[in-house]
Amino acid sequence: MDEERPRKIELNDGNFMPLLGLGTWKSKSTSSEQCQGAVETAIAAGYRHLDTAHCYRNEVELGKALRSKIQQGIIRRQDMFVVSKLWCTYFAPEDIPVCLNKSLSDLQLDYLDLYLVHFPVGLQNIGDELFPEKDGKLLASDIDYVDVWKGMEALKASGKVKSIGVSNFSILQLERLLSVAKVPPAVNQVELHPYLVQSDLIEYCKSKNIALTAYSPFGSPERPKEMHRGNKDPEKLLEDPVVGEIAAKHRRTPAQVLLRYHIEQNIVVIPKSVKPNHILENTKIFDFSLDEEDMRALRSLNRGWKACMLEQLENHPFYPFK
Repeated sequence: MDEERPRKIELNDGNFMPLLGLGTWKSKSTSSEQCQGAVETAIAAGYRHLDTAHCYRNEVELGKALRSKIQQGIIRRQDMFVVSKLWCTYFAPEDIPVCLNKSLSDLQLDYLDLYLVHFPVGLQNIGDELFPEKDGKLLASDIDYVDVWKGMEALKASGKVKSIGVSNFSILQLERLLSVAKVPPAVNQVELHPYLVQSDLIEYCKSKNIALTAYSPFGSPERPKEMHRGNKDPEKLLEDPVVGEIAAKHRRTPAQVLLRYHIEQNIVVIPKSVKPNHILENTKIFDFSLDEEDMRALRSLNRGWKACMLEQLENHPFYPFK
């Protein structure tokens, strides 16, 4: 099992983060039991990093899975690296701890290993709405992510989160954040895959010692249909012949090649799956490597195709995907 034990990277605050994690963002089609089962399967298969968020509405199931595996003696809390995210409706200073406490309570944990600002644009806090709308338009707020960051720093100081970071932030937004932050973000979690290479962002984060986590490493083929993006959608990445050729060369699956692509660059990767065979297959990425030629071929597939856009916010000044 040793060669498959997920490796770790050191974050800029001295904490260590496993390179492979289980992504849990699902379309609504997954049942509670299926979600909890997937997490238990992943822990049994050796995953020690779980990625969730307030807005995924699955933290209760993750909490049950963690509790069950701890009670079985399979893991201790300190063996796990658990990530959640502050949702955009909780950007007001008094709401930031409320969102964290809800996640902690649902997960049955007393601290998180990493807490991220989910998206740089805030949304109005109306009841329990994740996406508050009026007349079919999303209700954004004008709270500045720089101010949100002060609240994140306070959470780190409280000990309830060990590391803090961001998600979906652009270079310019990181630049602006770093100029005022007392604690720099440890991580920026963004969409990355060979159809969306983002070399500039990777270079920039490296230069500032900000770790990257890649979400949707397969181009998010299982997104709800209404989120599909026509002929510029990366959903068929797993079927790309170049990926297939490299997989055949290494006697691996296309999925394993797409995951190893990030590992080669020291980028954390969080594939999501609820199928036990895929969950296990996705761990077997530490006993082979891609050579420079493979990496060049994969990077050459770049088309700037994004799966996750949140376009309803594209006119907001803090929208990151300009």
